[in-house]
Amino acid sequence: MNTKSREDNIFAEDVSAHDFSFDQKVAKVFDDMLSRSVPLYADSQRMALELAHKFARPSSNVYDIGCSTGTLLSAFSKMISGKDINLIGIDNSEPMLDEARKKIKANGLEDRITLRLGNAEKDLELENASVVFMNYTLQFIRPLYRESVLKQICDSLNDHGCFVILEKVLGNDSLFNRLYIELYFNYKKHVGYSNKEIRQKREALENVLIPYRLDENVELLKRCGFGSTDVFYKWYNWAGIIAVKNPI
Repeated sequence: MNTKSREDNIFAEDVSAHDFSFDQKVAKVFDDMLSRSVPLYADSQRMALELAHKFARPSSNVYDIGCSTGTLLSAFSKMISGKDINLIGIDNSEPMLDEARKKIKANGLEDRITLRLGNAEKDLELENASVVFMNYTLQFIRPLYRESVLKQICDSLNDHGCFVILEKVLGNDSLFNRLYIELYFNYKKHVGYSNKEIRQKREALENVLIPYRLDENVELLKRCGFGSTDVFYKWYNWAGIIAVKNPI
């Protein structure tokens, strides 16, 4: 079964003004969209997996909140092959889950990975977790709900469990924000997006993707109960954070 993502050209033509949505059109090209839109995407994913591997424990659950097309859990399944660990992907987009099911089936991982439809703001229902991933997802959760979502995640983790987050972030002052936006714009042109595509996607995401400053995210994690946090990856306005509950 061919599960290769199609090329992302959603914003190449004129589109009507609307907010960005993880619909079927986006799901079909999402792997290509991520690999081209997120700087150092493969490297940051690999780092997240390597760190999580150190915390995953037998007879526990590993969750990926905002699992999209199932790429992360498919890769993690191979890293923990033979271990008694449940892998659970949660996403609020049925089209994304459809693509994830295809990928999981193509890789023969139906018995290793469970997928479920869920809204992080309403019905996470996590338990007995040793690892929780939330990559490029918190930025889409309305700020009003972010603290309660992170508190649920912390409460669900066993002692010494870890939360791994990759996120778009803001600089700490307007000078760096302007500079990072310019450099990110140049990056997207370098990977093949046109000025028109960049502009239309930015407009579609304007009211949907709401980033925090890096220090705001770290402070929020601490406020929600995480004992240790560290930034393990940073590229201008993109960052990775690991947070551990009740570290040894």
